[in-house]
Amino acid sequence: MKEFLYYIVEIIAKIHNRIMQLNNAYEYDFTDKELHFIVIGILGMACIFCVYPIFKWLANNNHVMVIAWIYVFTLIIVITFAIEIGQKVTHTGNMDFADIVFGIVGFMALFAVFSVIRAIYHAILKGIKNLSDKRQKR
Repeated sequence: MKEFLYYIVEIIAKIHNRIMQLNNAYEYDFTDKELHFIVIGILGMACIFCVYPIFKWLANNNHVMVIAWIYVFTLIIVITFAIEIGQKVTHTGNMDFADIVFGIVGFMALFAVFSVIRAIYHAILKGIKNLSDKRQKR
């Protein structure tokens, strides 16, 4: 886990250094705060332009549960990383990548159970509706 986080930090540091080199080379003199404003703003908008069409299609095709799952899955990843980093900083536990994996797999397993129960529920409702429609046609 520690190595993974260092690897991510190293990649971010390289990107940060490259942006700072560009800032200095073109003499823009943006402050670190201004660069964060610009870079994160652009990154966020790029994500919106990629995600929005997908979510719009999902919503238009009655796949709101998929949108909810994507949102919660992303939230679970953030929460599990925050817990592990918090354990490292506060020394209240061991920071372990396997804990993150097990937490995410736990969510996915319970969601799979929920999905099966939900599918059975919807199948029953559809069966009742079909029976009702057949009786009305008589």
